[in-house]
Amino acid sequence: MKKLLLSAVMAAAIAVPAGAEGYQVNTLSAKQNGMGHTGTALKLGSESMIFNPAGMAFMEDKIDFSSSFTAILPSASATVNGTKYDSDNPASTPLGFNLGFSIYDNLKAGISFYTPYGSNINWGENWAGALLNQRVKLAVYTMQPTIAWRITPKLSVGAGLTVAWGSVDLDKALVNGTTLDMMVGAPMFGDISVASVNLKGTSRVAVGANIGVMYDINNQWTVGASYRSKMAMKVKSGTASVTYANEAAQGLLNQTLGLIHEANFSAEMPCVSIISLGASYKPIEKLTLAADAQLSLWSEYKKLDIEFTPEQLSVFDQHIVKDYRNAWMFHAGAEYNLTERFDIRAGLILDTTPIRKDNYNPETPGMTKLEPSVGFSFRPVKDFSIDASLMYVAGLGRDNASIEYVNMLTKQPETFTADYKVSAFCPSIGVSFTF
Repeated sequence: MKKLLLSAVMAAAIAVPAGAEGYQVNTLSAKQNGMGHTGTALKLGSESMIFNPAGMAFMEDKIDFSSSFTAILPSASATVNGTKYDSDNPASTPLGFNLGFSIYDNLKAGISFYTPYGSNINWGENWAGALLNQRVKLAVYTMQPTIAWRITPKLSVGAGLTVAWGSVDLDKALVNGTTLDMMVGAPMFGDISVASVNLKGTSRVAVGANIGVMYDINNQWTVGASYRSKMAMKVKSGTASVTYANEAAQGLLNQTLGLIHEANFSAEMPCVSIISLGASYKPIEKLTLAADAQLSLWSEYKKLDIEFTPEQLSVFDQHIVKDYRNAWMFHAGAEYNLTERFDIRAGLILDTTPIRKDNYNPETPGMTKLEPSVGFSFRPVKDFSIDASLMYVAGLGRDNASIEYVNMLTKQPETFTADYKVSAFCPSIGVSFTF
């Protein structure tokens, strides 16, 4: 019994990395959000540190600063045996701050802070999939000092050191009332979650790199490429705590679940390698077109290793196969300089999912998504810009997605199957200035 209950806690910890895919953040610039979040082959000043560090080498000003704030307003639903469950999700608020400055005409440096991964979903305590997930909040933060060198008038390279850390806070049910009623032989609890666990942890600092190259083919065409290395986000000593629906449930389960309540766990989350290729084209002076292709190497995520402390719980350590597949994301966007002070933008993203249909956990309802966007910039004075954009995330749906798990009281394997839908509104606002 104790082994099965601890296995459930291990399964809950899987949400640490999985949530990253479900909401891999693509809203790191209020300006570029309106242009389909393109940037691999665009000269964006200090914001190039995020998209392609080599682009910062073309910065013309001595100081370039930009900041962005996005409110991701997601909704998700799961239909189980004809009953629809809607999540009640708080807003996620990714941020971005970028500061670049000139050392020489062909050498630039800067530092940026941004949130490349995040997840915030709440299914409620007593929905049909509560044994898999009730609520999860995940956040990853990155600080990136960067240097960029313009080797020739047309060719530049750039490199940044990515220093990242994060946190996870997750709730899931351990036992539902229907199963417990069957075990005690009396209708005491009904269809509720009689015991739930909260898992909370902070990762160690992880270090990686973001490097890129950019080349002007001619006055109209620019191409670029960047590589963001894998980082391992390790939760060294997370804590677990158990709550009960009422005193009767606590009286029946506390002796067994007390061991979980005292347990610590460790797990490792991969922020996977990302390869980006891009091209931009200016058919006329006022119009810029851009397209990026981004490959996230989720196949690096083969398994999840989970270990428990104190030492006497090491018998319950697990090495869980995940077997994700690589996923492509395609970006396209356009910007038009309507007037000297006003720019308009539009874009589209196609974001494919790495999660296999037969290993689908509701803590990360990942699916292929279409993400159209619009935006504008207004410059009330020459060197100051107000940027705004709106992106809509339209999930294409995932039907008959399933995952197997072990019911802790009956000790029998069960399969949870649901039809999922997700969507989100992502308004962004930012300011930038140069001098």
